[in-house]
Amino acid sequence: MVTVFSRMAWFAVALLVATAGLGLWIGDLHGETDPRLLRWATVHRLSGVLTALVVVLVNSMAVTYFIGTGRWCREVVETYGLDAGFVGRSRLLKRRAFPLSLVGMLAVVGIVALGGAADPATGRSGSADWVIPHLVGGIGLAGLIAWCFQAQLPGIRRQQDLITDVMQAVHHERSARGLDG
Repeated sequence: MVTVFSRMAWFAVALLVATAGLGLWIGDLHGETDPRLLRWATVHRLSGVLTALVVVLVNSMAVTYFIGTGRWCREVVETYGLDAGFVGRSRLLKRRAFPLSLVGMLAVVGIVALGGAADPATGRSGSADWVIPHLVGGIGLAGLIAWCFQAQLPGIRRQQDLITDVMQAVHHERSARGLDG
């Protein structure tokens, strides 16, 4: 899971950087009438949507991983009568990971909301006032998302170590019961 999560997180960060770069290249669209530049603005909007979906997907992968492996851990511990400390470790890791995933998801929603507020295509008055907040907020929140991804990796590694420990305990218990042979 560490490898898959890492690669997906890097992909999400690369999309964040590419979308931000495109937005910086386009600049402020207020009063812009060049159809080619307006098409690039559409590409920026669509890449923002894709990026947001990928960020949510990567964070959802982490949440799903901890839910699934936590349940597996509990069931295996109950089935084999193993030390309940395994379940406690799993719950602690899950509780530490969830806030990071939630912050990452909310941060990308914040970027999208600021982008929508700054978009002149919405026809809202005052959208020009949101260009700088979208720029600053987008860069800051993208950094927060990248930080959340890297902060989730140690927990994923520890959960994998926990799974290895549970499997070793299962193997020991099965051997003690004469079930492996």
